[in-house]
Amino acid sequence: MKEFELKYGCNPNQKPAKIFMHDGSELPVEILNGRPGYINFLDAFNSWQLVTELKKALGLPAVTSFKHVSPTSAAVGIPLPEKLKKACFVDDIEGLDDSLLACAYARARGTDRLCSFGDWVALSDVCDVTTAKMIKREVSDGIIAPGYEPEALEILKAKRKGNYSIVKIDPDYVPDPIEHKQVFGITFEQGRNNFKIDADLLKNLVTENKELPESAVRDLIVSLITLKYTQSNSVCFAVDGQAIGVGAGQQSRIHCTRLAGSKADTWFLRQHDKVLALPFLPTLGRPDRDNVIDGYINQNEEDVTADGVWEKYFTEKPEPFTREEQRAYLDTIDNVALGSDAFFPFDDSIERAKRSGVKYVAEPGGSIRDDVVIERCNKYSMAMAFTGMRLFHH
Repeated sequence: MKEFELKYGCNPNQKPAKIFMHDGSELPVEILNGRPGYINFLDAFNSWQLVTELKKALGLPAVTSFKHVSPTSAAVGIPLPEKLKKACFVDDIEGLDDSLLACAYARARGTDRLCSFGDWVALSDVCDVTTAKMIKREVSDGIIAPGYEPEALEILKAKRKGNYSIVKIDPDYVPDPIEHKQVFGITFEQGRNNFKIDADLLKNLVTENKELPESAVRDLIVSLITLKYTQSNSVCFAVDGQAIGVGAGQQSRIHCTRLAGSKADTWFLRQHDKVLALPFLPTLGRPDRDNVIDGYINQNEEDVTADGVWEKYFTEKPEPFTREEQRAYLDTIDNVALGSDAFFPFDDSIERAKRSGVKYVAEPGGSIRDDVVIERCNKYSMAMAFTGMRLFHH
């Protein structure tokens, strides 16, 4: 297939639209089901790069959940503890621990379930039946993978009344080293960002604390590779082999950190006993449960424990989850990793990161206030590596 006609571009008024190889060669993908759109393919090709880099860097199956050309999360295949299984709504999946790919999917899709609603999924490995069964019951637009087990493919084809977009990509495809895009009729050209992210990037520890255990190295690599494919400015919190809070596309770095930190806090608080014990009505669907949990934790638009409200969601009135209880729980969290796609110009991001249990930091360095940022890290006994490499992505 040398080109694929799309229904429209980013918006319905943007026609015609298609994907093709500039040199006239065959596309490195097959559309096995559905009709992916313009944004779907932007998500597909960015997310595929992310999971393949994670797999190469850490040697584990990797999965990411993408929305609007940024990851909501990314994870490698590490079995989940029981509380996390329940928080991710996968405690009923038989054989989950036997598939590291399925474990990676459970983590990636379960991190930020609100943002992953209607996502695009990328798998580093051939999709197995266990992973397909979990994907089938989530609201998702499509998937890209290097292959599909026959039964897994049939399971996925049944999604969205048979219209679920399924893309198979050639895992041996290597893009040209020079890439182009047009903006306002003007062509931009640049070399591809082939910078390798691995443990060697984290050797320049500039803080008094120079201890970086293997788990922290892994989590910082997850964070940095995730940032490489996240719309800038961006900051990413990671722990236990998964990105748990991504702050994307903010003009201010502290806003990136606050956004990512609040998502990380929500992820931690979803595993609190009060949240896990919420008495949901059996008729309440999974997306509605996600919204209610978010409301219960963050107390945003609606007080879900108020009289006249809780009856819509619960079999009995739950106790409120107070700010004091949440803060006490979050204060027990430690060993979180934090990556930034560019330097921290002030120490306010470090201060905010501490509130979400950050102990390890990786950023390029190069600010005129590096000494202030290092001093703040030293105050909290954090270990920080200067990578010397910016990871802007637009």
